[in-house]
Amino acid sequence: MSSTLNEREVTAWRAYIDASIRLETRLDEGLRAQCDLTLIDYHVLVLLHEAPHHRLRMSDLADKMVFSRSRVTYQVDSMRKRGLVAREPAPDDGRGSLAVLTATGLETFLAAIPRHAATVRELFLDDLSEDELNCVAKIFARLRDSLQEPLST
Repeated sequence: MSSTLNEREVTAWRAYIDASIRLETRLDEGLRAQCDLTLIDYHVLVLLHEAPHHRLRMSDLADKMVFSRSRVTYQVDSMRKRGLVAREPAPDDGRGSLAVLTATGLETFLAAIPRHAATVRELFLDDLSEDELNCVAKIFARLRDSLQEPLST
């Protein structure tokens, strides 16, 4: 295996990196302007909304966010100050805690969904054909799954 990328690989990699950074930035800007949320806030709200009883152990939330424990603590504390989430002790472990979606957080999330969906459609989905959408879904599902495996050394 070569230690450098060939021209085709560089072209694909740069297109992905440039587009993904621009897309993430534009999605974040849209959420901030329309909903007073960051893209990370929105992702936390999605995960808590999908979780049983709208609760997740902080360690599980960190794993799902691909965040360090300290970074997820900082994020949850920031959202707690805005009333979007709460923290409560884990009932089965005195040392652990849960991130909990509040009524305000749920209301904010539900109001943000259609606005965010419209921005996702405008910036991402509208530029893809059905075949391209299927291809993107297949590629990124495979990458997501392979990136969840531990690194081999």
